[in-house]
Amino acid sequence: MSTYTRKSTPDSNMKAACSTETSMKKTPTLEMSRATELPESTLCVACSADGRLLGLGHSRGFSVWCASSLLCAAEWLQDGLEMTSIQITRMAEKAYLLGTVDDMGVARVFAYHCESIHLLSVINTMENINKRSICLTFELSEGGHYGAASISCNSDVWLEVYHFPSDAWLKELEMEPSQNQDPDSSADVDVKWSPVAAVIQIQPPKTPAGTELDGPLEVLQKNNFFTHCLAMDKDMGSSSRQWDEQPFDEEAGKINESLRRCTHHFLLPCGQFPGDSHAKDQPALPVSVCVWWSGSHNLFHYLLRKSPKNKTDVEPMLDVLWPNAKEILCSAVSRCTRFIALGLGDALVCVWDRQSGSPLSVVPVSATDSAFSRMQFVDFQPESADDSQTAATVCLLVLCKSGTIHTVTSGRGAQSCTAQLNERPKDSGDIPTVIASVPFLQSMMLVVQRNGNMFLQDVLNKTKVCFLNPPKTFQMSTPCSPVYALNTKQQTLVIQGEQESSCSAGRHSQLFRFTFGEPGIMEQYIISHPDSQRQQNTLEEACNIYLRQRALSVDERNKAIAHTWKQLQDTAELEQQRHSRAAAS
Repeated sequence: MSTYTRKSTPDSNMKAACSTETSMKKTPTLEMSRATELPESTLCVACSADGRLLGLGHSRGFSVWCASSLLCAAEWLQDGLEMTSIQITRMAEKAYLLGTVDDMGVARVFAYHCESIHLLSVINTMENINKRSICLTFELSEGGHYGAASISCNSDVWLEVYHFPSDAWLKELEMEPSQNQDPDSSADVDVKWSPVAAVIQIQPPKTPAGTELDGPLEVLQKNNFFTHCLAMDKDMGSSSRQWDEQPFDEEAGKINESLRRCTHHFLLPCGQFPGDSHAKDQPALPVSVCVWWSGSHNLFHYLLRKSPKNKTDVEPMLDVLWPNAKEILCSAVSRCTRFIALGLGDALVCVWDRQSGSPLSVVPVSATDSAFSRMQFVDFQPESADDSQTAATVCLLVLCKSGTIHTVTSGRGAQSCTAQLNERPKDSGDIPTVIASVPFLQSMMLVVQRNGNMFLQDVLNKTKVCFLNPPKTFQMSTPCSPVYALNTKQQTLVIQGEQESSCSAGRHSQLFRFTFGEPGIMEQYIISHPDSQRQQNTLEEACNIYLRQRALSVDERNKAIAHTWKQLQDTAELEQQRHSRAAAS
């Protein structure tokens, strides 16, 4: 295993190696099941949800591989180009959609059909060299119906959401013979695919000029709740954004909000949430997208309506706004997209429940010495005998910049609790670079450290279950930013590594595969049929659970209402006395 550390010394490396060796002697190891050579300069890998295909981005383009045999099925090549991001999703039984971003910031949409790759659309074409748009991130929704790209151009940043004509593309792919593809250029000859339509274009929200918050009474007098929330961002979030990410305009005395980055999540239908009534026939089709901007306190929701008749009419209509007390640092969405978790400043975790439209819980984490950097939901926890508790109970992994990992368990009607899974790393090589919930292993997470160590950890018992070890002649490549993918269907992990070679050729990039589904160390943790697990409750079941919880909490709610009214009366009396003194003077 590689020992990638910063400012290390021989003594520190020896101590770290001895510590790791001692730990590995006590913990079982899982050897890799296979390794195969990768294309030159492989930068990214993705696995389709059905587990059949892998997409690998590398220099001169990308390739599609069979996940079982690890053999290349097709490739799309172009000289002088490197793919830095790739995603693959299935449109139909034998048709897949791929989204890529290259090193020049160009996003493309491809189709893999009948062992051929077809370029369907270039998302951000460069028509004017002075107005060159750069794609920062590009994501496809599962099933390939929508795509979202974060675009930067001339210091402006915005999010564009597209609707893909999947049905039309499938018909065109069936009609298009593979002979029309030029094998030398990896491009279709004289083929005009149905165009991609922009649904909405989301700009960073701007605070109305002159909006300030002077005191709590002015807050109560605000008629425009949206304006009030934006003012909260301006007053409370600007100080943290000013020096970290945004240039400061000294003449104007304000932050250049156009450079704020955004994070988004596609959302599926969920109970009574806006837009769900129009998606009863297609429950797997996204109905909305939630967005938050760096430095913001607010989570915005936009419905994914049909493409506008006028292509320039893509101004967004905000449907839901969820305000938060602190600045949003990271976020995660559950597999069913019912729950949205936000990691906030001052070590707070807020979990929003889309079915009720209110926070499920707000949990303080004892990590005030370090800000949150990443979070993720834990898949497939053990089910409780009390259905009313498990129906709205979630477990989260939270990674801090210091390297500590915390679990947060919360639920409506249940007491929230937190736990720290590891000690704060004393050596930079022990800092985790990857924490990933493993969907096919119960309450399990994958951890990759900067020094190249890989292991599986039980979230509930806080114990290392096993280390993942390639042979001694192999080592992890780029442990600070590992190239890996989890295959839920085949219950495997593929991750990029390197083999030391004694010949002049030097190092060879390899794709390691670890298999968890075979009998052995992981047998007791394997979930045989992840997709057959209990799905999201129906609306009727959710309503029954909600009514039971309301009935059980009626006394507490009455006390809270009485306390609130008492506070309002006291505030009104104090305000009346202040006005009387002011009038008398």
